[in-house]
Amino acid sequence: MRQTIDRATRERAGFDIEYRLVRTDGSVKYIHVIARALESSSDDFEFVGAVTDVTERKRAEEERERLRQAQADLARVNRVTTMGELTASLAHEIKQPITAAVIDAKTCLRWLTRDQPDMEEVREAASRTVQDATRAVDIMSRIRSQFQKGSLNRELVDVNEVLREMIALLQNEAMQSNISVRSQLAADLPQIMGDRLQLQQVTMNLIANSIDAMKDVDGPRELAIESQRTEEEQLQVSISDTGIGLPPQQADKIFDPFFTTKPHGTGMGLRISRSIVESHGGHLWATANSGRGVTFHFTVPAAEAVKR
Repeated sequence: MRQTIDRATRERAGFDIEYRLVRTDGSVKYIHVIARALESSSDDFEFVGAVTDVTERKRAEEERERLRQAQADLARVNRVTTMGELTASLAHEIKQPITAAVIDAKTCLRWLTRDQPDMEEVREAASRTVQDATRAVDIMSRIRSQFQKGSLNRELVDVNEVLREMIALLQNEAMQSNISVRSQLAADLPQIMGDRLQLQQVTMNLIANSIDAMKDVDGPRELAIESQRTEEEQLQVSISDTGIGLPPQQADKIFDPFFTTKPHGTGMGLRISRSIVESHGGHLWATANSGRGVTFHFTVPAAEAVKR
C-alpha cells in the first residue's frame, strides 16, 4: 500500500488498490481504495477518492474458492476410490476362474502321470500352466489387498458440518432443478472419529443421487436431510427425496457393484459409499418412502463409543 501511494505521489497519478488491515483484536478487514490526483500548479497536490470495506465480498470469494477446491478434492478422491473398487471387484471376479484353472491343470497333471507312460512335453506345458495361473492369483490378491479400507486418515469430525458443506456445494444444482432443500440437524450431535474427506464423499454421493432421482418427476421435489443421535451411541444421517424411488423387484441390488439405473452411471457410487461407511464401523441402507421416493440412512459410532 505504501509503495503504491509513494509511486502515485511521485508520478502524480491515480491508483486502485486492495489491502488488508489487521486490527488490534486480531480481526482482519479488507479495504479497497480508488483515488485520482487533483491537478495543481504548486508542488503540493491532493488525492480524491473513496475507501470501501470489502470484507464481506472477499470472504464470499474465499468461501466460493474453498467450495470449489472441496469439489475438486472430492472429484479426485471419487475417481481414485472408484478405480480402487473397480480393481478390487475385478480381482475378486477374475480370481475364481483362475483358481478353477489351477485345479483343472493339477488334475490334468495327475491323470497324465497315472495313465500316460511319459509325455514330458505335455507335462511341462501343464506345469507352466499351473505356475502361471498361480502367479496370476497371487498378483490379483496383492492388487485387491492394496485397496482394502485399512488406512483411513482418522480425525475428529463434526458430521453436521460435513452435511452443511455438502448442502452448500450442491445447493445450486438443486435450485436449477426446482428442488427445495430442508435440513434438520440435531444440535447435540457428538463428533465421530473418521476420515473427513471420505465422509464428504458419502454425503455428496447420496445427496447427488437424490437430486438426480427428482430431476424428471412431476409434482413436489423435496430433499430432506436429517441427523440424530441413536440410543446405541450411534449417529444416524437420513437423506430423503421425492424422486422415482427404488427400482421395482431390484431394491436389494442397488448396492451391488456395477448395478445402475442411470444411462451413464458406473454402478459404483452406492457400493463405494457403503464400503466407506462400513470401514468406519457403520451401516448404510435404503428404505422406500410411504409416498414417493426413497430414504438413505447411514450410521457411524460416536467418538466416545469408539474409544471405549
